[in-house]
Amino acid sequence: MKVRPLGDKIIVRRDEATSRTESGIYLPESAKDKPRQGTIVATGSGILNRETGEYVPFTVKNGDSVLFSSYAGTEVKIDGEELLIMTEDDILAIVD
Repeated sequence: MKVRPLGDKIIVRRDEATSRTESGIYLPESAKDKPRQGTIVATGSGILNRETGEYVPFTVKNGDSVLFSSYAGTEVKIDGEELLIMTEDDILAIVD
């Protein structure tokens, strides 16, 4: 299935949770936190400027690695893959 976000929405693929700590201890599933980092899969057309009627392009682009807030976006499952749909306001930073 192909999904294309509308307007000011962005689709993000969340990074995998780490299964080990830095010291090498394996974590059970219940102890893993969902990562707050991911990769942008698709972007909508941009934010609508109501004064001019034109779309303002996003600061981020497809393939960017980003940090987002803990409860950002809406989780959806598409073809067995969990993705997040969020706005650019939910994104905190781009990771270089």
